Amino acid sequence: MSLPAASPSGLGVAFTWHRHPWEELLALVRRAEQLGYSAAFVDGDIAMLGSDSERDVLDGWTVTTALLALTRRIQIGSIRLVHHWNAARLAQAVATAERIAPGRLRFLLAIGDRLHSDGFGLPQLPAGERIRWLDELATALRRLWRGDTVTQAGRYVQLEGARIRPVPAGGRIPIAIAARGPRMLAQVAAHADCWEVNLPPVARRVERAAGVLAEACRRIGRNPDSIQRSLWIFTRVDPSLDAAASLPEFRRWNPWFREVPDAEIRGAVAVGSAGDCRQKLSELAVALRLDLPVIDLSGLAAGPARAALEALAPAEREFDASP
Repeated sequence: MSLPAASPSGLGVAFTWHRHPWEELLALVRRAEQLGYSAAFVDGDIAMLGSDSERDVLDGWTVTTALLALTRRIQIGSIRLVHHWNAARLAQAVATAERIAPGRLRFLLAIGDRLHSDGFGLPQLPAGERIRWLDELATALRRLWRGDTVTQAGRYVQLEGARIRPVPAGGRIPIAIAARGPRMLAQVAAHADCWEVNLPPVARRVERAAGVLAEACRRIGRNPDSIQRSLWIFTRVDPSLDAAASLPEFRRWNPWFREVPDAEIRGAVAVGSAGDCRQKLSELAVALRLDLPVIDLSGLAAGPARAALEALAPAEREFDASP
């Protein structure tokens, strides 16, 4: 089984940072499905994002499976952080979701840029150790999904005769891995069906990382063209807004890109009128060879988010990045 190729109208949408209570989130995802969006991304395995709000912080896996059950076509994705999961438990949970909603879970692994698990008793490890954990986890997942009985004695994944049922059709579930640096790009080469491009859509940065990924693929005899690309693009439909004026909000919701200068960010956001946004999204999808561009509406209240969904509803071939 492989990730579905980007359709002529392939476009995703992201609603994160715990901005919406459950009722609002469900309504937004259902509206995205009605409008023809290919995928919706929601919050994943993270704890409270600060303590300055009493908003609900909905568990990512529970929300993902609920959305799969309460929609019919749209794919649902949320980040799985390696230090939150036992490998066999995760393999069983994902295989169960696949059995309930075949082909609709966008399974995404990451190591996490900002750790929020202190109060949960979860390990606080440096990035290099979390990368090693991801490697061990992805290796175990692949074997378990094939139906193997798995014994694995790693530093972080220790299994003794583990097996799962049901085995997914074809013995495989697509994996996306969020990455931007060389060590994580090597994990994409080794394990991923889709590279979740963990960069702002700045051509020179994405293509530099793509070169590193291609070299990692060559070292293991893999064709880098077999790996799809998905990337979130900060989007705000507001005719009164331009790229410069959107920078404070971009910075607020994307603290992990603090090292990227303002001049680059201004060319990497889709803001302004609906027409301006659609043009920018299309340009970026083609320039960066994205199989799934994702409009990032994180932080928006429900009303503006719904308006943006409707203004940017996919049109035939609008976001087709194929040559």
